[in-house]
Amino acid sequence: MAERHISLADQAYETIRTNILNLTYPPGMQLTEKRLSEDLNMSRNPVRTAIKMLQAEGLIISDYYKSMTVKEITAKDIQEIYQLRELLEGDAFRLIFTTGRWEEYSYRIEEKVVRMCASASDIFRWEVADTHMHMEIISIYDNSRINRIYENNLSELIRMGQRSVKNGMDIAKTNLNLKKMIQYMRVNDYANAFEILRQDHFTIGKETALG
Repeated sequence: MAERHISLADQAYETIRTNILNLTYPPGMQLTEKRLSEDLNMSRNPVRTAIKMLQAEGLIISDYYKSMTVKEITAKDIQEIYQLRELLEGDAFRLIFTTGRWEEYSYRIEEKVVRMCASASDIFRWEVADTHMHMEIISIYDNSRINRIYENNLSELIRMGQRSVKNGMDIAKTNLNLKKMIQYMRVNDYANAFEILRQDHFTIGKETALG
């Protein structure tokens, strides 16, 4: 019986979290246990447990009166997340070249870009694939602490990325540019490869997320 309850709570958590990340429950939306229980066709107990998990994760926030809303995405959030991305990924991308691993990483990144291209018709799936591509870049550090920093911010990156696309970021053009970046990596052309990463993923991504 206990195992069944845990399973339902985990299922509720995954469903609600996905609905937040894919913007079915958009930033600022008010949520209630009743609404979520009806959406998931579950009793309130597993939903209540899932809500606590999502509150701990920072995706659902509660005010003094215990009303619940999906966490907003502020301009400060966007500025901070993209500053973090530029600092970590900019250094990681340079490290790929200075350690002589540009060809290896060109293939590793290409695998993730193929998945992005395959998901081009679904913004949410494309953004999830995009975060995996960025995780591949920082894997050059082989640093579990840096990985955790990124993993802790993946939900925000996914939501911000969808906002960027809805505000005009072109998925097809981004995919094409990433293919060009990979080709530059193959021939050890750091300058041109990094310029694509900088322009598409540090600059345009942030500007369109800010709207």
